Amino acid sequence: MLKNKALWIGVFFLLLLILVAAFGSYFPYVKEGVEGKRLIFLESGGLEKAPFAPSAAFPLGSDHEGRNMVSLLVMGAKDTLLLIFLITTIRYLVGMVLGAIASLGGRVISNVLNVWDQIFSSMPVIFFAILAFNLPLLIYAENRFWIVIFSIALVEVGRVGVTIRDQLIHVKNKPYIEAARTLGVTNFGLAKNHFLPTILPTMLVNYCFDIGRVALIIGQLGIFSIFITMQFIEVPPGGMFQLVNTSYNWPTILGDARKDIYTAVWIPAAAAFALMYVILTFNILGEGLRRHFSRFGV
Repeated sequence: MLKNKALWIGVFFLLLLILVAAFGSYFPYVKEGVEGKRLIFLESGGLEKAPFAPSAAFPLGSDHEGRNMVSLLVMGAKDTLLLIFLITTIRYLVGMVLGAIASLGGRVISNVLNVWDQIFSSMPVIFFAILAFNLPLLIYAENRFWIVIFSIALVEVGRVGVTIRDQLIHVKNKPYIEAARTLGVTNFGLAKNHFLPTILPTMLVNYCFDIGRVALIIGQLGIFSIFITMQFIEVPPGGMFQLVNTSYNWPTILGDARKDIYTAVWIPAAAAFALMYVILTFNILGEGLRRHFSRFGV
């Protein structure tokens, strides 16, 4: 295990990410950075208008409101990770349940999973998301947040369910399963002592890789100005309602990437590198876990 550098690097990156997400908002520098100021009066008598380029005062530059990009990324880390973990966890919970049912002889569920997997394996998730999430019915939906979360999660449930089903069927055909049944081992005992230990390592590795996939998807949605955390807020005067973002999550920062890429490239670049860090972290961690479990023949 000590020779498994990928696992140690992945764990270190993950701990650093958790530290920033859990405690970063309490740092004085971060709190002061999100207050922002659009104008800075220079000692020479001139003034500078936001967004500010990277400098000693703004290591990663600022946004159009004069808020430090480092502070925005730290403040948005928790919300971003919650979105990613929520989507991935829902995907795997539903996929495991459907895969288990299919492995027990549920032919209808098994066929549904096959079709589900084939459809979305040939059509990128981002295409489906752009088409679906721009529908007026969904944009103005009262529970838009949960609809979008479940939609992204369920798109690739077929792939997870097929993987679970095939693994469980493979284990069911092993001689020791038949021997355990002959000895009177209950279904709960079989699940606890044989099925779960067999599929858990693979699912844990795939779960880590899928976190990276989800991070990439929500980043792509941000570039196309499709945000998960949006709600209608009354904007005076006139009492008009405007659809606005309510979070500092990193895909939101990428929302104006097409505009800022020419004028303030550091804004989308900072969010892109933050998402890339998450993808890199869980890909390395997943590879480290894969190497660890392969030592035991799993």
